[in-house]
Amino acid sequence: MRGRPRPRPRRRAEPAVALINVVFLMLIFFLVAGQVAPPPAPGLALPSAGDLERAPPPDALALHADGRVEHRGAGIAPEDFVAGLGGAPARIAPDRSASARDLVALAAALVEAGAPRVLVVGERKER
Repeated sequence: MRGRPRPRPRRRAEPAVALINVVFLMLIFFLVAGQVAPPPAPGLALPSAGDLERAPPPDALALHADGRVEHRGAGIAPEDFVAGLGGAPARIAPDRSASARDLVALAAALVEAGAPRVLVVGERKER
């Protein structure tokens, strides 16, 4: 007696095909999304900030290497500086050679005087 023929095993689909489809769809999406915003104007030359003189913002406290604290060229107490901010964050522009101890002490004095936030201003390196 002959037995029933065995069913042939089904060939399973490769899981990599689904992954390739997803990656391809993401590629198309990002290519289209990157082209949605039109250019500002043809022939427009944007200014470069690379050749500007670097100086701390005028509303920042300057912390010198010897520990002196100045605002717009004059010495000032942290309490007086915070009082003139009107609730804005306090900015410190430390000298590259200033000690971390002086920077932390100045930040603590600004917070104690009532500054809502203390930001340290730095310089971005050119690539």
